[in-house]
Amino acid sequence: MTIDLAHPQPRLLSVGDAAWTVEFGDGIDPAIHGRVLGFSSLLDTLSADGRLEGVVEWVPTFRSVTVHFDPLRTDAMALRELLAELAGKSGSLSAAGCRWQIPVCFDATCAPDLDEVAAAKGMGRGEIVRLMTETVFTVYMLGFLPGFPYLGGLPEALDMPRLATPRKVVPSRSIAVAGRMCAAYPWESPGGWRLLGRTPVRLFDPANARRPALLAPGDQVVWQAIGREAFDALDRECAAGRFDLSSLLAEGEAA
Repeated sequence: MTIDLAHPQPRLLSVGDAAWTVEFGDGIDPAIHGRVLGFSSLLDTLSADGRLEGVVEWVPTFRSVTVHFDPLRTDAMALRELLAELAGKSGSLSAAGCRWQIPVCFDATCAPDLDEVAAAKGMGRGEIVRLMTETVFTVYMLGFLPGFPYLGGLPEALDMPRLATPRKVVPSRSIAVAGRMCAAYPWESPGGWRLLGRTPVRLFDPANARRPALLAPGDQVVWQAIGREAFDALDRECAAGRFDLSSLLAEGEAA
């Protein structure tokens, strides 16, 4: 972990009487996100050592970390000073997580917007699938829904605006794009992103107390194309709880 002197000092913003937001920049950028990961990693270490009395949790985003605390157990201004000090010396992590290889079906029944995106970009379906599966995506943050990952790294060629009229229902585990971001819907929900595929893998498991969300900030994701028959078979395995999620990790990785 090294301190990146090329970036300005972090800003601390008050969020009511029970949280501080530490901002490391004002854009979606790998270097800024590296500082977010470095700071979050330092908080993990200090919390494990019992040195963050009164801190309840922290939530990393693209460019900041919001630290929630109990105002009855810690002094807000003293915590502000501590966070400012930690943010200044926490450094940067270029990659802190696991690398996942996750199957995705790009069949028309799982990818209702793929043909429209291909037509808009003057590409064939196969070219869209190639770009999606050759890209190494990075999880920047979770939000919107429990376990919903925002993935950076989408090729510029696939940059598409959100739908003018969002869908009332997006099938769970849909893989979608909007702007220069990719995402995966863990749950059935409304949504305005363009749906390019669907994975049979469950992205959130409430029964897993240690890691209910499959993906975490800092993780990398590579989508692997599968056919509809393979999707249906894996979907049944996952639904029955018989699928080993560790099999999705790149060789040598551990969740």
